Amino acid sequence: MSWEPVIGLEVHVQLKTRTKMFCRCATGFGEPPNTLTCPVCLAHPGALPVPNRTAVEWTVKLGLALGCEIAPRALFHRKHYWYPDLPKGYQISQYDEPLCVDGRFLVPRAEGDLEVGIVRAHLEEDAAKTVHLEGAGGRIIGATRSLVDFNRGGTPLVEVVTRPDLRSAEEARRFLQLLRQTVVELGISDAEMEKGTLRCDANVSVRRAGEEGFRTRWELKNMNSFSFIARGIDAAVRGQVTLHEADEDVVQETYDYDPDTDTLAPHRTKEEADDYRYFPEPDLVPLEPERELVERVRAELPQLPDVRVRRLEEAVGFETAWELVTTERDGEYDKLAAAGVEARVAANVVRNEAAGIAVAEPGELAKVIGARDQLPREVYLEAVKASGMSGFSADLYLARTSVTDASELEPIVERILAAHPDQVAAYRGGKQGLLGFFVGQVMKETNGKANPKVVSELVRERLEA
Repeated sequence: MSWEPVIGLEVHVQLKTRTKMFCRCATGFGEPPNTLTCPVCLAHPGALPVPNRTAVEWTVKLGLALGCEIAPRALFHRKHYWYPDLPKGYQISQYDEPLCVDGRFLVPRAEGDLEVGIVRAHLEEDAAKTVHLEGAGGRIIGATRSLVDFNRGGTPLVEVVTRPDLRSAEEARRFLQLLRQTVVELGISDAEMEKGTLRCDANVSVRRAGEEGFRTRWELKNMNSFSFIARGIDAAVRGQVTLHEADEDVVQETYDYDPDTDTLAPHRTKEEADDYRYFPEPDLVPLEPERELVERVRAELPQLPDVRVRRLEEAVGFETAWELVTTERDGEYDKLAAAGVEARVAANVVRNEAAGIAVAEPGELAKVIGARDQLPREVYLEAVKASGMSGFSADLYLARTSVTDASELEPIVERILAAHPDQVAAYRGGKQGLLGFFVGQVMKETNGKANPKVVSELVRERLEA
């Protein structure tokens, strides 16, 4: 019988506010350790938290983008656990009354939209960063000592918890790609996994195809790329299927995934909510976002990535549309399409020759693209590169069009073929790779001004006559 993966994600998005969640320390990445701290985020006795209003507003914005209901009243809670990166001995988080609840997030697929339920998106403070030394790749397993950098402690963090609606590692990867793109476009986070501003834990279990309910799950932590998350999920699925088919118990645990060996290592026993001893934070009043704020933020939402993928799909195909949107190149595509460049040509240009370029004068670049078959390749590429500069003009490059007149090129082709009889015989004997040799000789003879496409056609025509 076949097995079905059941996957839910817990995604942590670090907000890029100027200051931390409950104090006025600056936020920042790469600063000297323990320099962005104060008595509040270091939990000195008597220090009291004050919420960051911008963080609350940005959480509302993300919640609306996820299709969530914004709670009229939300509470902060204390989540207790003991670890060196948590100086208070608890984390200020949200529990049974979070800010954003009951959402749905659509992930476009070629075969139809995947709807992923959002249980909650709640606001909390980040923990400090523990640096494990002399271990295997910076992990705690094998480390001989650990240091704590409290700069990150107290940074605003939104945790997005999905329902277990994902059924493959590929679905999880695409969900995360689209969520990241949404977060970046909302302007609330850089969402860079390598910097830790986007982190994801995956809860993975398996069940028989058609089975109702859920079996024991594993939680995968400390994965720092979409690829590693997908591979880690696949490894967990393989491991659980093996245990079930051997009629052995699957114990609820937390695992680290090692991409070098494609294996999972136990991290610690997975806690349940009761283990955290949640209770309302006595030093903070409830959050009650004004309806006017919620409606203003709702009106400010941009067209979201899933909508843009569907908009572009008809013109360029699903996979190209997905790539354009998730690599933030669809805006450049729209510029060229509006300037009259054919859809698939525009998509190829912004993904390849113009990758990383913000086109300043799309109308001028459109002229260059229209004449690309008449331009030497190096001239065309030079023009595309220059199109990112203000004031770019196509005329300078169009004046350097290549020679396309066959009557002008034919004598040169004949002369090259006559000068290389051995290569001509070899080509006609089956070595058709020599076509490039002849084209290169003609290009050399014309100082690169001949159109290589026209030359190739002329050479092939003469050799096969």
